[in-house]
Amino acid sequence: MRLQTTIEIFDYWNRIRGAADAPLKSQVEPSAVPHLLQSLFILETRKGGDIGFRLAGTRICDLFGRDLRGERFSSLWANGQLADIERTAMGVMDHAMPALFNATGYSTVGHQASFEIIMMPLRSPDGACDRLLGAIAPAAAASWLEIVPLEFLALDRSRLLPGKFDKAAPAEPRPINRIVAGKSIHFGQVMRRMVSQLLSAEAR
Repeated sequence: MRLQTTIEIFDYWNRIRGAADAPLKSQVEPSAVPHLLQSLFILETRKGGDIGFRLAGTRICDLFGRDLRGERFSSLWANGQLADIERTAMGVMDHAMPALFNATGYSTVGHQASFEIIMMPLRSPDGACDRLLGAIAPAAAASWLEIVPLEFLALDRSRLLPGKFDKAAPAEPRPINRIVAGKSIHFGQVMRRMVSQLLSAEAR
């Protein structure tokens, strides 16, 4: 984790969760992180079984040139990744373990930009994790990002964040050429393997 936005929101999530695996969604106070709101999103599971945007900050909506509220989260990603991205987001909730993604965004006219994306689980009063708090942040400023919308995101690497970010699981590289070609990456399998490795490490 290298970007100030993702570091700050992860630190905030860690503070409010205390000793719990994930904080209650009612514990999230926008007034506590006002300078981050434009880059934050909240995802929720829906009756149809998919995961969609409940809220999306204005900077995120500007990146894609449209209001993302109500839109399916997987629709932002490259063809071939849609189902796997959704399974990964569901895995973050099922395992109550945040995840960090490094992705490349491709504009409608061929520009490229690197992004850090973090997703962190939120609990309902009954204890179930059914929402995600997240952030999308560009790795570097680019003037075209304010003018030309992104067409899709493609995953470069991912990692789980089991506690403090300096103890994160090793990155899982994803070849860009395969992503852009639309070949599916089995995120669900990767998630299960990383969780297994983390649990084994803790047991030792």
